[in-house]
Amino acid sequence: MDRNERRPPVAIVGAGPVGLAVAIDLALRGVATVVLDDNDRLPAGSRAICWAKRTLEIFDRLGVAGPMVDRGVTWKVGRLFHGARQVCAFDLLPEAGHRMPAFINLPQHEVERLLVARCADFPGLIDLRWCHRVVGVTPEDAGVAARVEAPDGAYDLVADYLIACDGARSPVRGLLGLAFAGQAFEERFLIADVEMKADFPAERWFWFEPPFHGGQSALLHKQPDDIYRIDLQLGPDADPAEEMRPERIIPRVRAMVGDRPFRLVWTSVYTFQCRRLARFRHGRVIFAGDSAHVVSPFGARGGNGGIQDADNLAWKLALVVQGRAPAALLDSYDEERGRGADENILNSARATTFMTPKSAMEHLFRQAVLDLAVDHAFARRLVNSGRLSLPCSLAGLSPQTPAEPGAPGLVAPGTPCPDAPLDDGFLLDHLGQGFTLLAVGDTVVPAETGLPLLRLPAGGVVAQRYGAGALYLIRPDQHVAARFPAGADAAAIRRAHRRALGETAYD
Repeated sequence: MDRNERRPPVAIVGAGPVGLAVAIDLALRGVATVVLDDNDRLPAGSRAICWAKRTLEIFDRLGVAGPMVDRGVTWKVGRLFHGARQVCAFDLLPEAGHRMPAFINLPQHEVERLLVARCADFPGLIDLRWCHRVVGVTPEDAGVAARVEAPDGAYDLVADYLIACDGARSPVRGLLGLAFAGQAFEERFLIADVEMKADFPAERWFWFEPPFHGGQSALLHKQPDDIYRIDLQLGPDADPAEEMRPERIIPRVRAMVGDRPFRLVWTSVYTFQCRRLARFRHGRVIFAGDSAHVVSPFGARGGNGGIQDADNLAWKLALVVQGRAPAALLDSYDEERGRGADENILNSARATTFMTPKSAMEHLFRQAVLDLAVDHAFARRLVNSGRLSLPCSLAGLSPQTPAEPGAPGLVAPGTPCPDAPLDDGFLLDHLGQGFTLLAVGDTVVPAETGLPLLRLPAGGVVAQRYGAGALYLIRPDQHVAARFPAGADAAAIRRAHRRALGETAYD
């Protein structure tokens, strides 16, 4: 190793989806990174498989969504069963006019492979180092020093910022002695990827008390190459070592899928936790993904939440590193993604309570809800098998400028921009990597704002979703930073821009 290497602006610990996404996003903004991972290959097993529409839109901006969608299994319909009876079905994307589907199913290791390949497009900006284990982290006033063990010897790496994307058992979190507070659930689940020829549709099927797995719950998802993800609740007293034996797994799967031939591809027995750090930013050390927060897998909130962390953090960190925004802007990452983590933990904990009732009253409530949901729409909203991942709204948090009374428009500040078809593609393709003013129709826009302007037609789907005559300030992560009233002057737009940059003094 060259001990005199140039100091990188950013070191990233962990080459999973979140760490790689941060590296690519920073590279697109001209910021160099060193990515350190203690493994020598992509991990086996599909682990996360469900990637939501908003996450796919982020991946599209990073340049990998196309092959993901081509390779993955697209779906939007979920079905809930109680015993053998269907309780209800739901459509996660009932309206047309979006480039990305509601969800795709694609194993995490395939997503990581695409991200690693994308990193190779930035040879001067992304330095990806396998088998480099971080064994020490020392925060400094003007940077972070990391002690790294590598095959050719140990070395010290100093960067301006260090991003910990090193998973639920985060070594960086441990090295800094940070508490990871929350709740651990005792319930155990079997997860199995099974290869078989079957005519099951590309939908999410969830059973409460299925006839093939009495008294428990079950979940079925389709993946590429005739692989199906099966989750089976085992109960808190299950012995993981015993349940991992093929003699235990095969009869359970056969009871579910019938006599068709199948092959076990990957299996695991797991419990889960809902935990988070109190703060995601600790000076120049910043946590993202599972190192910052963990949730149950029901609802597809882990991987999707982590990618939304990366999306929120990268543009802010790039502006700070480049001297174009104050370091205080990074505090908004903690505030905004803290809300996202709390929202995910709340939904995951509620789903777990509904799925695994502990008292007679909880069980009676669930039975009543499931019975009512067959015929009554109000009860369907109470059925909880994991509220599937939706983007977090940042409305009301400090970097956004509240919409002024009378400001035309349909999208609130803090909301991710809804996509819409245009004559030459889709709206999100035109927003770029920086701040953008978005005007719908012939609304007057001052010329002295210093910001690029995207003017959209006054009719069609765009106007239906954004409102004719509306004027918005869009952040680099495609969230609405501000919505302006008719006749807003350049000074008001500049103030909103400065607010979104985390500056404390306004014109």
